[in-house]
Amino acid sequence: MKTTVMFLLCLLAGSDSKNLTEAEKEVLAQQVEYLQPCPLDIHAVLREMAASLAVQKEEIKSLQRQNTENLEKLNTESTQLRKQLQEQVTNLEKQKTETDQLKQQLQVKQVAFSTSLLGEGHSVTLGPFNTHTPLIFKRVFTNIGNAYSPHTGIFTAPVKGVYNFEWCISAGGGPNPTGAVLYRNSELISIAYEHQPSHFSSGSNAATLLLQPGDQVFLRQWVNSQIFDNGNHHTTFSGHLVFTM
Repeated sequence: MKTTVMFLLCLLAGSDSKNLTEAEKEVLAQQVEYLQPCPLDIHAVLREMAASLAVQKEEIKSLQRQNTENLEKLNTESTQLRKQLQEQVTNLEKQKTETDQLKQQLQVKQVAFSTSLLGEGHSVTLGPFNTHTPLIFKRVFTNIGNAYSPHTGIFTAPVKGVYNFEWCISAGGGPNPTGAVLYRNSELISIAYEHQPSHFSSGSNAATLLLQPGDQVFLRQWVNSQIFDNGNHHTTFSGHLVFTM
């Protein structure tokens, strides 16, 4: 820039300036006047640019810091969300397990059966026998939980708990009594017994027992007795779970 100004000044001051017209001299003078303050303006512009660049650098650094902080915050929040999600999954799995267990317990707690001696036909008379004889109640009205077997006449406790049993026996009259004994495994619990030689008779009893899983409860016909049943189902055996323990 200084070279250009000096060249123009030389043109104005040199011998060649005699050959210039007044108009050309005026143009050269204007150009010199225009170019002279340029160095001062350029320095000012450079200073402004440097200051602006410094400000931009600080803004960039500030943005970088903010981005870094935001990224760290997002990473922290993402980690927390993943942790919360895993906790929710764990809780859901736990709730599902507890629900399945409750369903299973509820199914186990639903235990009840009701039967009669006569399975098919119009009537049946059993006995007398010279020993206690197992009774098999073949007609099943209810068997919730399938704890009673109509093939063996045995009720098997599925869970530890208190159970209630009722049984009723009948006879058509005659010289022999009617009777049936309730057993828990090999233990004789109680008997239902009746003897009416001249007419129809019946007897009944009930027992509430604490049973362990696998305990068996069944009826045996009393020795030298007779038991009768027909389509009216006079002779029955029933039981149900009262509560678990």
